[in-house]
Amino acid sequence: MEPAAAPPPSPSPPPPAAAPGSAELVCAQGRNLKAVLCQRCGSRVLLPGAATFARRELLLPAMRKKAAAAAGGGGDVVREHWLVRDMFSFENVGFTRDVGNVKFLVCADCEAGPIGWHCLDDKDSFYVALERVAHE
Repeated sequence: MEPAAAPPPSPSPPPPAAAPGSAELVCAQGRNLKAVLCQRCGSRVLLPGAATFARRELLLPAMRKKAAAAAGGGGDVVREHWLVRDMFSFENVGFTRDVGNVKFLVCADCEAGPIGWHCLDDKDSFYVALERVAHE
């Protein structure tokens, strides 16, 4: 018996499939279909198409103002994110002080957060948790 023929290699891996609740937020190319907003004040964080859907398990501190977010203590494991490769793609975001080798992303207007995570070891990866933002 002969082994089955392998499918031809694809030029690039497909983006990860979005969870059922987030499927309406992700286009076929894996980018955000809607603008990303702060849940608290409605400030625009990202324009449509500015980020790519990504799965990565990260621990984010509980939502609070910027000064308290840097203090740590407690948090949530989040798995679905908008991955931004260039910090200048953001419309409106702030950063906490360094917490080890991490900076947390917060709303620049109301300082609610953290809404995301950035490791200082990887200058080109900014993660915005889908469950910590609104979409319009």
